[in-house]
Amino acid sequence: MSQNLISANFSAETIARMDAALATLEEIFAPFEDITAEALEGLPRMGEKSEPFCRQTVIVLNQNTAVIPPSVDFDGLKEDFADLDALRPRLLRLHELVAQIENVKDALGCDILGTSLEGYGLMKMFGKSEGLESLRQAISLRTRGRSRKPDNGTPDTPQA
Repeated sequence: MSQNLISANFSAETIARMDAALATLEEIFAPFEDITAEALEGLPRMGEKSEPFCRQTVIVLNQNTAVIPPSVDFDGLKEDFADLDALRPRLLRLHELVAQIENVKDALGCDILGTSLEGYGLMKMFGKSEGLESLRQAISLRTRGRSRKPDNGTPDTPQA
């Protein structure tokens, strides 16, 4: 009996909407293409422990603006925090969405593999049909290293 964990049935319109949403995000973040992991390598990063320090520094500097020299971009610092605070909930939503998309992809893969294995078993049961040998070779790549039984019913040794 075939399993069917999911039937997504993405319409052409739905795929087009997904692509449009992705294109919008790509357009928004295009100006930041040069910010890569390599570009950030070696730079100090604000982590969970240093963020409270940074936020407290902004509060104290805001209360003492007279001590801030013109070389310190305090307005830029406040804008960076505002941008970070605006970005975080959206990033969380994206992480959750990516996890959901991964689950859908995995469920589709489970359905595809399960039904394919069931179909292969049917072809094997009802005799050699056209294309069965190439299918057997393809599946042998998937199961390489596992113990398999040959058609004569005697145990086969695992491949190395």
